[in-house]
Amino acid sequence: MQSVSSDLDIARAASLKPIREIAREAGIHADWLEDYGRYKAKVNLDALHALADRPNGRYVVVTAVTPTPLGEGKTVATIGLSQALGAHLGQRAFACVRQPSMGPTFGIKGGAAGGGYSQAVPMEDFNLHLTGDIHAVTAANNLLAAAIDARMMHEHNYGERFTEITGQPHLDIDPDTITWNRVLDVNDRALRDIEISRDHETRRATRFDITVASEVMAVLALATDLADMRQRLGRIVVAQDRAGQAVTAEDLKVAGAMTVLLKDAIKPNLMQTLENTPVLVHAGPFGNIAHGNSSIIADRIALKLADYVITEAGFAADLGFEKFCHIKCRYSGLTPDAAVVVTTVRALKMHGGGPPVKPGRSLDPAYTRENLQLVDAGCANLAHHIGIVRRMGIPAVVAINRFTEDTDAEVQLVRERALAAGAHDAVEATHHAQGGAGAVTLGRAVMDACEQPNRFDFLYPLEMPIADKIRTIARRVYGASDISFSDKARQQLDRFEVLGFGDLPICMAKTHLSISHDPALKNVPADFVLPVRELRASVGAGFIYPLCGEMMTMPGLPSKPAFTNIDIDDQGQVIGLH
Repeated sequence: MQSVSSDLDIARAASLKPIREIAREAGIHADWLEDYGRYKAKVNLDALHALADRPNGRYVVVTAVTPTPLGEGKTVATIGLSQALGAHLGQRAFACVRQPSMGPTFGIKGGAAGGGYSQAVPMEDFNLHLTGDIHAVTAANNLLAAAIDARMMHEHNYGERFTEITGQPHLDIDPDTITWNRVLDVNDRALRDIEISRDHETRRATRFDITVASEVMAVLALATDLADMRQRLGRIVVAQDRAGQAVTAEDLKVAGAMTVLLKDAIKPNLMQTLENTPVLVHAGPFGNIAHGNSSIIADRIALKLADYVITEAGFAADLGFEKFCHIKCRYSGLTPDAAVVVTTVRALKMHGGGPPVKPGRSLDPAYTRENLQLVDAGCANLAHHIGIVRRMGIPAVVAINRFTEDTDAEVQLVRERALAAGAHDAVEATHHAQGGAGAVTLGRAVMDACEQPNRFDFLYPLEMPIADKIRTIARRVYGASDISFSDKARQQLDRFEVLGFGDLPICMAKTHLSISHDPALKNVPADFVLPVRELRASVGAGFIYPLCGEMMTMPGLPSKPAFTNIDIDDQGQVIGLH
């Protein structure tokens, strides 16, 4: 296989088409477009109504094995597969992906536009600001936070005269019950726990979360139209009053203003791949904390225009895929036709007991020389994720992203183990080095999988008690023997049931580095109890999310952040972005 230039060099050398030409070829009417420069545009929601009567295309979700520091290439596979279908197999194809957070972009991961010859472009725009949607989410979130503290201050200052003076009811918020945090789209561990002043006499503890973990971001991703977003924002629960009743953004009279801040952010962003096939980039909820999927609106528009829509779910099948099924599909009413499970020989070697990988250090020979024993052991992780997909009733196709050092025997072993685990097919893919041409075999396998019988169904009904829904996911998705609740979590669970939140789906927040809650438990952990230390209610977004194990909702920067390599040259071009 040939060597590949840097992602930024490849992206910069691409021959891009004007975004209006991409739109025209994709069937997007010029009246639905709002240009943001020459190579990106927003698609307004008139498209939803104009296309409503068209049949949907095939719906394919891309997931993966448990992530490793080696990188499995899930976004690369999403873009590569859409290029194969759209530019090589004669199909109308869209990719629908999330907008990356600048936290990881400037932190440890770098950008998320794909890689090699399977990228969404312009790469710099994709990874930096795009059209400002994440900033709009940040502003809306923090407006609500400011409204809470201002309301408490004025009620305190005016006392019994508050309603007479303002014409608004006295909410009597209990400050000890406030769950709404401020957000920022930068990794900043110093803001995890802070103290703020409500007035000159009263201080309270609070925190910042990263924007893409916020409920407002989840609302943006799960809203089905502008009116639905307005209603969801109004339902956001921020605290309880001293009588124990929920206090919402609607009670604070701020949901309308939040909607105004998000009125442009709700429109998906149209971009293109290196092979000039269309990409809708929209919303960016984290996959280990939030539900980890791009927007329902983008998928709905794409499905009316395409034969195949390839969307990506964050992290592995135990996280983004499970939430795609139980949360996103529940609210969208859409049914996936097939799933792609991305893996690499290297990742399976690591799951099979390979030596640790240290950033900046050369790979151990275990990862660059044939080692069938490690691959075979690690295939247990792959089999588990195939099992999750099959449990949801969806055909699974395994994409083996091949590296130069992988041997034919190793790739063949992965294929055999995948088929034995119930995959519909398992094929090697070289889309990183060859673009869509390297994913043609994968594309044909996906097309065939979409023609297979589909028995998609949920693992739990919404009317099931909260604890039982959590237990179902823990046992049937993670393989846990049981769950345990802290005293705090048990009290929250009981309170949520009383407040009427019990019929919401579950959005598990746990590490992405293990199928379990513990990143130290590798491959396929067994006989573990999943600890739930806290529960939070995202009523506007429409889910309960249990925090399992040690979870950070505001990441920190590593010792050598990615931003140390990013600069601008004498011609004004970005350098060092990856």
